[in-house]
Amino acid sequence: MKKFRSKWFRVAVEGATTDGRNIERAWIEDMAATYDRAKYGARIWMEHYRSALPDSPFRAYGDVLAVKAEEVEIDGEKRLALFAQIEPTDDLVNLVNKLKQKIFTSIEVLEKFAGTGKAYLMGLAVTDSPASIGTEMLAFAQQHPDANPLKGRKQNADSLFSVATETLLEFEEIEDKPSVGAALFGRVQELLKGKQVRDDGEFAQIGKAVEALAEHFKEQAEIFADEQRNTAELTTTVQQLSADLAALKTTLGTTQDHRQQQRPTASGGNGRITTDC
Repeated sequence: MKKFRSKWFRVAVEGATTDGRNIERAWIEDMAATYDRAKYGARIWMEHYRSALPDSPFRAYGDVLAVKAEEVEIDGEKRLALFAQIEPTDDLVNLVNKLKQKIFTSIEVLEKFAGTGKAYLMGLAVTDSPASIGTEMLAFAQQHPDANPLKGRKQNADSLFSVATETLLEFEEIEDKPSVGAALFGRVQELLKGKQVRDDGEFAQIGKAVEALAEHFKEQAEIFADEQRNTAELTTTVQQLSADLAALKTTLGTTQDHRQQQRPTASGGNGRITTDC
C-alpha cells in the first residue's frame, strides 16, 4: 500500500503565541523529548477546528509521526525550533501540492501535560493565516485576553497556539512492502480463491494443507528475521568483548607485579655476576 510521509519541516520557534504568552525554550525541549504517538498522538487539523464527522471539511488531515528540536538562526539570533515529520492524508497532499492551500502551520501546546509538568505537542494546524495575522491576533489577545478569537477552538483552556508561520511541506511517497512469507501466503490464498474446483472434498484438503504450509513459512520467515537482528547484536557484543579481553591481556602482560621479590643475582667465586636470571 502506497502512502506519503513528509520531510522534516519547522513548525515553531521559541517566541510569541496567539494569546499573549511565549513558547519557552524549555517547552520545545520538552516536546521533542516527550512526544510519543503511543502515549498521545497529535493529529493535523484545519484551522485548529475539530469535527466529529469523518466527511467534514474539518476532519483530521494526518498524524504527527515524530518531532525534534534544533537551533536555527533568525535575523542573526539563534533560537530553538521544533521540527516535525508527518504522515498526511491524500486530502492534505492534494491541498498542499496541487491546490497550494493551507501552507502555514501552527502548533497546539499544553504547557503541563497529564500531570508531568512538561510541555507536550497536542496537535498541528494547517492554515492560510500567515504570521502577520497571528501577530495582529496576539496584540488583540493581549488587550482582551478573554476574547481571544481562537478560544473556542481549544481542547483545553490551558492550551495555546503558536502564531502561524509559512511552512515548506514536501511529501515523499513510501511503500510498505510485506515480508517474503506474508507475500507468499497472500499469493497462495489468491490462487486458491480463483481456482476452478472439480472435487470439493479433494481440493478442500489440498487447500488446507497448502495454507498451513504457507502459514508456517510466514512464521518461520518472521522468526528468522528476528534471529538475524539478534545475531547481529550478539556478534557486535562478542567482538567488543574479544577486543576488551585482548587489551586486558596486553595490559596485564606488560605490568610488573610489585608484590613478588626480585631474585638476587648470582655471582661466581671471583665475585663476578655470571647470571641475573
